[in-house]
Amino acid sequence: MIPFNKPFLVGKETLYIEAAVKSGKISGNGEFTVKCHEFFETHYSFKKALLTTSCTDALEMAAMLMDIKTGDEIIVPSYTFVSSALAFTRQGAKIVFADSREDHPGINENTIEGLITSKTKAIVVVHYAGVACDMDIIMDIANRYNIYVVEDAAQAIDSYYKGKALGSIGHFGAFSFHETKNIISGEGGLLTINDNRFLDRAEIIWEKGTNRSAFFKGEVDKYGWVDTGSSFLPSELIAAFLYAQLEHLMEIQDKRKLLWNTYANTLKELQEQNHLKLPYVPSFATNNAHMFYVITKNIEERDTLISYLKTNGVHAVFHYLSLHKSPYHINNKSPIQYLQNSDNYTDCLIRLPLFYDLEVNEVKCISNVIIDFFK
Repeated sequence: MIPFNKPFLVGKETLYIEAAVKSGKISGNGEFTVKCHEFFETHYSFKKALLTTSCTDALEMAAMLMDIKTGDEIIVPSYTFVSSALAFTRQGAKIVFADSREDHPGINENTIEGLITSKTKAIVVVHYAGVACDMDIIMDIANRYNIYVVEDAAQAIDSYYKGKALGSIGHFGAFSFHETKNIISGEGGLLTINDNRFLDRAEIIWEKGTNRSAFFKGEVDKYGWVDTGSSFLPSELIAAFLYAQLEHLMEIQDKRKLLWNTYANTLKELQEQNHLKLPYVPSFATNNAHMFYVITKNIEERDTLISYLKTNGVHAVFHYLSLHKSPYHINNKSPIQYLQNSDNYTDCLIRLPLFYDLEVNEVKCISNVIIDFFK
C-alpha cells in the first residue's frame, strides 16, 4: 500500500534535538527558536515571526491581537479546516462563510465585498494547496473598509504572490508544520506579524500575557502579567527538529515539485478528455507542491475512484467538508448558505499521495491506476 503521507527525516533532526537537550534548555524560546525566527524573517521578509505549537495557536494569537469580541464578524471561506473559523468563534465572533472560486478551492475574491457589514472585523483568506488568493483584490477591500486580513498559509510555506511570500502580505499570517506539510516538526506552527502596531504586543501574548521577552532583552528590569495571552511558544525540541528541516528546504521543495509535475504530466490527458480536473495555478501565484488533487464529476465517481485506488494499493483521501454545513454551525442555529463551489469540492476533490520519500515511479504507478479506472 502506498500511504497518503509519510513523515520524513531529511537532515540533522535527531542531532539537533540531542543538542537542545544537552544545552540544558528545552522549554522554548532558546537557540533553535531564535534560529527559526531569523530564518523566516530573513528569507520571507516577515516583520516578526513567532513559532507556535500549531497553526491553530497562531490563528488564536491573531484573534487576540485584533481584540476580536462577541458580535464581531469574520469572513472565512467555507472550504477550509475548522481552525480557520474556530480561532475566532472562541473569541465570540460570528463567522460569515464565503464560497470558493470555480477554478480553485481558494476563496472567491469577488464575493467578499458583498459579505461585509458594519460589524466585519477581518477577512481570513486560505491559500489552499499553497496557491495564493488574489491578494491585491483582498487588500484593496480591506484598506477601503478598514478591516484586517489574516492569511491562513498553513499549506503555503515557500509560496509567493507576485513575488511576495505568502504570509507577508496581510496583517497576519499563520503556518503549519504538521506532519502532512512540506516542512514538518510533528506538530508546530508560526505566526507572522506584518503590521508595526502589533509587534510588541505579539510577544506578550505569546509569553502568557507577560513582558518576559522584554525582560530577557534587558528592556525592563522585571516582568509580570500585563495582558491576555497563553502558552503559545513550542519547546526547543520542536524548534530543533524544524530548523533541521529548514536547512534542507530547497531540497525538499525540489523533490515535491518533481513529484507534482510528474502527476500533472501523466494525468493531463484525462483532463483533456474531460474525465477529471487537475489543479489550477493562476498566473499571479507560484506552486509550492504542497498537494496534488483531482476533481471528479460527482461524489459517486469520487467514492468509486478512492475505492479503486485502495484496491490497487494506493491510499487517497477526500478533503474538507464545507464548514457552513457542519453540525457545529447548524446546531448554533446559523442560517444555511448555498455555496455551490465549496460543496462541489467537498463532494468531488481527491488528494493523492505526495510526500518526500515518494518516488517518481510510484507517482507514475498511481497515475496509471487512475488512467485504468477511466478506461
